[in-house]
Amino acid sequence: MKLNALLMCREQESMRVLVSALEDLEIDEELCASGPQAMELLALGHYSALVVDFDLPGAAQVVKMARLSPAQRRPVVFAMIDALTDIGSTFQSGANFVLYKPLLMEQVSRSLRAGRAFMVPDRRRSARQKTESLVYLRFGDVCPVPALVLELSTDGLSVQASEPLPAADVPLRFLLPGTAHLIEGNGEVIWADDTGRAGILFNDLAPSARRQLRAWLAKRSPKKGTRVAVRENARHESRVSKSI
Repeated sequence: MKLNALLMCREQESMRVLVSALEDLEIDEELCASGPQAMELLALGHYSALVVDFDLPGAAQVVKMARLSPAQRRPVVFAMIDALTDIGSTFQSGANFVLYKPLLMEQVSRSLRAGRAFMVPDRRRSARQKTESLVYLRFGDVCPVPALVLELSTDGLSVQASEPLPAADVPLRFLLPGTAHLIEGNGEVIWADDTGRAGILFNDLAPSARRQLRAWLAKRSPKKGTRVAVRENARHESRVSKSI
């Protein structure tokens, strides 16, 4: 299967250089212009590489979320920075390679060739098979915090965020994986660890949302009320001992 790259970039000249360099290496590209869009795409599909402009809002968070993916789905991350960007914080976010702006074809090609050896091709038939979902949590008046949904049950869900979550009541919303059903309501973070994993107990869901959730679980679980792992490889990962 071919390699592919997700580009989070808005600068036309930078995109021209990136697309040209990727085409030379026979790497397919997909463009997006914002952090939320990039995280949605990363949750829904596999990308061999991720190129992020660190001048865009939420860039560091996108990279952190990408690095949370299982090893077989983790993209090689290229960070686009300028002279004023703190390179140390860029690597701390999870970047593997740095591309200095303004981008030069020679520099980009050299970095992509170096990173190509570490890229994993998408071996699934469809890069849009929905194996993960994002949940957005709102703590106070700050912007919603995205997290990967790991498991779902009728009582709540377990998630993986890019940073530790506080124990609190939170409004939440997410799409049931593989559907267009939006689940909205409120929950309570009842446990959290310092790696960003947390368990959230539903305390206020609309009756229609609960019906959709039960129907979704019934189709995917041999026993009603049991938890369903959202990620394909969740059964192969070590289980969190705390129950939702």
